[in-house]
Parts: sequence; structure tokens; C-alpha cells
Amino acid sequence: MGIAAGRASWAMRVVLALAFIALVALVALVALVALAYHRDMARAYTRIEGRSQVIASPHGDIEWLEGGGRGAPPVLVVHGSGGGYDQGELVARAALGRDNAALRWIAPSRFGYLRSTFKPGATFDDQAHAYAHLLDHLGIQRVAVVALSHGGPSALLFAALHPERVTSLTLISCGVAASAEAAQAQANAQGDALMKIFQQDWRYWAMTKALRGRFLALMGAGPEVSARLTPEQRRLTDELIDFMNPVSRRAAGTVFDNRAAMPNQRIAAIRAPTLILHARDDGLQLFHNAEFAARHIAGARLVSFERGGHLLLAVEQPALQRLVVQHIAAQGSVR
Repeated sequence: MGIAAGRASWAMRVVLALAFIALVALVALVALVALAYHRDMARAYTRIEGRSQVIASPHGDIEWLEGGGRGAPPVLVVHGSGGGYDQGELVARAALGRDNAALRWIAPSRFGYLRSTFKPGATFDDQAHAYAHLLDHLGIQRVAVVALSHGGPSALLFAALHPERVTSLTLISCGVAASAEAAQAQANAQGDALMKIFQQDWRYWAMTKALRGRFLALMGAGPEVSARLTPEQRRLTDELIDFMNPVSRRAAGTVFDNRAAMPNQRIAAIRAPTLILHARDDGLQLFHNAEFAARHIAGARLVSFERGGHLLLAVEQPALQRLVVQHIAAQGSVR
């Protein structure tokens, strides 16, 4: 009995020691995760501070950043859901060229993103009018417009409602119209899930760190796209994702985007030369958006890509940049 009791006591001590080690390891892991989270959030908040400007307008405060050549033809860059002026800057670099001084880009934060605000009952029409107000403030009469993803609706309505101000329109993976297709119901469910993730910094951070592949799938880029990203494509993809931090400063914008009505057939009023760039395997803004725009905008040019999903800007960046710059240059832009 003595020997058995001694062995049991020894086994218990081993179990307790292992449990203690596991607890210490768990506490250390939690501490490391918390440290990484706070470090990344501090960097994200620092990154968005002190760079942009804000003006008041009848539609709410308008935040924007601009770059490129100061005396060059202007381009209005309209970011997608989860963005802000910082995503607009990233789109400008990718679509217009990192050091392109031949163009001047203006990247506003849309309604509810970062420091841009909106009034109750606001619509994408109001956002389009806010663009016109910003251009008036900057003394710009006409611009080329480049829009990404859910920046599409307000960009399209800006071209429809202010035709005299738009020299050309470029749509990259843009939302355009509602659809009754079964695939659209799945895309809508993904949009709802993303909106919920975007309500809290920690939730978005944890999702994109621990479940990045799942997040990319929600973003409309399945495993067949994400698995084949080159290092350069992955770098741009990582920037697009990481630049959405901090999401709590963009939460109101994602809710607005999810609830505002799409322009649908109203885009038939657009007369600006329009270039549509879209991947057939886009799982978030389905390809029917591109086909709809091509059918309803007179003279629109659709360039489709077989692969790229909703990461088309990253997957086909050199080709897209060439097409976008050529399109803008062909139409010209007058200040």
C-alpha cells in the first residue's frame, strides 16, 4: 500500500506540474496575442491620423487625401467597403502607378468611413453629390473616376447625376445592380458576415490573423485564387486587408453600404466613356454586375478575366494599371 500510495502521489505531482506548465504556456500565449493585437492597432490608428483633410458639406463632413502631380489631370478614386481615404490611396498606387506624377488623384473617405459622416436617410445619390461638393472646394471642374468594389454605386451615380464633371469612368470589380440569382443570395450572406466582422477591431484582427483563408473566401476569393498568389500579389493583398484596420472607424460605412440601394437601371443615363474590369470568378461582386453595366452604359468596354476573384486588383495589377491609365489618357481630363 505504501508503494502504491507513493506512486499515486508521484503521478499526481506530475499531473499538477504538467497542468501548471500548460497554464503558464496558455497565459504566455494570451499575453503574446494581446501584445500583438495592441501593437497592430496602435500602428493602424497612427497610420490614419494626421494625413487627411476634412471639410463640412450639406451632406456631412468629407474627408480626403490627394497625391500625384499637383498640376496634372485629376482622378477621383472611390474606395470599396471596409476602406477609407487610405484604401483609396492604395488603389491609386495600384491602378494609376506608384510614382505617376502625370495624374493627380483625390481619394475621399465615403460616408461612414474614418472621418466622413452622413445624415440620416442618406443614399448613394447623396454620396455622389458630396463628391461634387468636394471638387467644388478643390476648384476642379472635371475628373476621371476610378472605383473599386462597393465604391461602384456612388461612382456610377456621380457619372449619371453630374455628367458634365466626368471625363471617364473605370469600374474595378464593382457592384452595380441587385440580382435575383441564387449565387447573389450567397454573396449577400457573405456581405452580411463581413459587415458583422467589421463592427469590432478585435474581431476583424483575429479573423484576418487566425483564419485568413476563410476571410479571403468571404471577400470573394476562394482557395483556388489565394493559393496561387505570387509574393507580389500576396503583398498587395495583405496591404488591402491590413489597411482596413482599424475597422471600428469604418463600421458605420459598412452598414451604410449594406443597406443603400444599388443604382440598377439608372446607370443608363451615363454618357462618360466607361471601362469595366471584372473577374468571372468574383464571389462577392458577381460577374453579372459587369455584364449589367456593359449592357446599360452606352459604348462601355468590358474586359473580363477568368481568374482573380474579388482580388482582381492584386492578381492582375500590372494589366489593370495599363488598361486604366490608357483609358484615362485616351479621354483626357480637364481641370
